[in-house]
Amino acid sequence: MRGSLKSYRKVSLESEIAIASPHRIIQMMLSGALERLAQSRYAIEQKDYANKGIFIGKALGIISGLNSSLNMDAEGQVANNLSDLYDFMLRRISEANMNNDVRAIDEVSDLVRTIKESWDAIPQDKHTLSSHADNL
Repeated sequence: MRGSLKSYRKVSLESEIAIASPHRIIQMMLSGALERLAQSRYAIEQKDYANKGIFIGKALGIISGLNSSLNMDAEGQVANNLSDLYDFMLRRISEANMNNDVRAIDEVSDLVRTIKESWDAIPQDKHTLSSHADNL
C-alpha cells in the first residue's frame, strides 16, 4: 500500500507541475524546501543520520534550484539579494549537516518561510513579473 501511495503522489505532483504556472512552481519549491528542512530537523533530533543526509541533500537541491531560477537581468538588485540569501542558506544547511545543528535548520526555515509568505502575497496579475518566473 505504501508503494502505491508513493507512486500516486509522484504522478499527482508531476501532473500538477506539468500544468503549473512558473509562479506556482516556485510556491511548490518553497513548500518542498520547508518540508525537507523539517524532515532534516527531525532526523537530527532522532539521531537518524542516514535520513538526515537524504533530507538535507534534497533541501540543498531545492534551494540551489531556486537560486538558479533567478532572472538576474530582469530584476537586478532583487535577484542579487535573493541569490545572496540563497547562498547564505546553502552554507547554513551545510553547516547544519556537519554539526547536526537544528538551530541552523530553524534559521533557514524562517528565511524560507518569509520568502514564501512574500511570494504567496504577490497578486495574480503580477505573477509573470517576478524575478524567478522568467527562467522556468
